[in-house]
Amino acid sequence: DAELLLFESFTGGLVAPESDDNLWNYKFTWNPRNVVLAGQGGTAKFIQEGTYKYIPYHKLFRRTEILHVNGSGKFEAYPNRDSLKYREVYGLQNILTLYRGTIRHIGFSRAWNMFVQLGMTDDSYVMEGTENMSYRDFTNSFLAYNPHDSVELKLRSYLKIDQDDIIWEKLLELDIFNPNKKVGLKNATPAQILQKILMDSWTLKKDDKDMIVMQHKFGYTYQGEKRQIESSMVVIGEDQTYTAMAKTVGLPVGIATLKILNGEIKTPGVQLPITKEVYEPILKELEENGIKFKEIKVPYLGYNPNNVNG
Repeated sequence: DAELLLFESFTGGLVAPESDDNLWNYKFTWNPRNVVLAGQGGTAKFIQEGTYKYIPYHKLFRRTEILHVNGSGKFEAYPNRDSLKYREVYGLQNILTLYRGTIRHIGFSRAWNMFVQLGMTDDSYVMEGTENMSYRDFTNSFLAYNPHDSVELKLRSYLKIDQDDIIWEKLLELDIFNPNKKVGLKNATPAQILQKILMDSWTLKKDDKDMIVMQHKFGYTYQGEKRQIESSMVVIGEDQTYTAMAKTVGLPVGIATLKILNGEIKTPGVQLPITKEVYEPILKELEENGIKFKEIKVPYLGYNPNNVNG
């Protein structure tokens, strides 16, 4: 009998390589507000090799995993809220490792952490005078008063960013020190202002293509032997309208709707798509639309090949 030991699920809405023209290797392909507030829904919780792990928001973007996605290179992932609740949903109460994560290009999380440390992602209060505030004023709001040092110098010193660090280039690219650009939002929170600033740089252009990357890892025992399968999917969008995000989110719902109307899915009521009656025909039709997972067998390592106390 087979038993699942490890299930890890990673997804990221990214920008396709041919449209990747900024230092963050990122553009908005989803609700920008959700990106700015990512990780604020509570402490990240997961289990690795039977050991419970917790990451509070202020550390979330410094505790990333490195992923190798078959044929698409190396990415990073940070944990996604409460992975533990999926044990019940998937019937995996005894699983040793369960981890859900969000995929980004390497280096994104370390740079994003600067905004977290400054307080720019906070959505809990309204700032004063935001309508006429410049981007430079906004940045300066989170730094100590010093009549002798520039905003740039104060920020670098506060966050201990070396002048030759790529993070510094990333911050400059977003124009957060511009004294002439105005926020132009009334009664805005820091998170709302940060979103406005990022949308200047990270909005998909008309012909830009987005990219969805997914990777699932399944570790299991079968006939006394530990094995692992990595299942990966990469979908590239067509343009700003017909995005990979729109395809991967919209098509499964559309296909399911048709199958219900045609009587192919008979189970009544609101259902999670975790029964074969639902997911098998949908996955089959998704393949016909170019959304397909590639599976490879890899050695099972888990997180603790030497059985060290983790």
